[in-house]
Amino acid sequence: MTATARERLAAAVRRELDTIGDPCSVAAGTPMGLESMGLIESVDVDAGGDVVVQLRLTSPCCLNVGYFDVEIRRAVEAMEGVRSVEVRRDIGLDWRPDMMSPDARARRRASLNARGIRAPLM
Repeated sequence: MTATARERLAAAVRRELDTIGDPCSVAAGTPMGLESMGLIESVDVDAGGDVVVQLRLTSPCCLNVGYFDVEIRRAVEAMEGVRSVEVRRDIGLDWRPDMMSPDARARRRASLNARGIRAPLM
């Protein structure tokens, strides 16, 4: 697989990962995909189609680790050109709300404001 093909596949994987809803954002009333939420640190694709997804957790106490692992593997393994998927995750100490996409931050702020919660600008 050429470098250009690997870049295209990595971008397609990121788009696919954004279709997986972050359960906490869904429960809070502002559904966000993993990419929009800022939970995907990196996607690496090698020449053989092996994909490594580096997942960033929002907390060391995240209860959704198993869900993320299963859903990421399910979604990415089904993609054309993917031979294997490895999901790696951090320990949940690096994520910040400013890692969300601008659209996700705006939707979160609007949702909080609608409930009378003053959301900080990020």
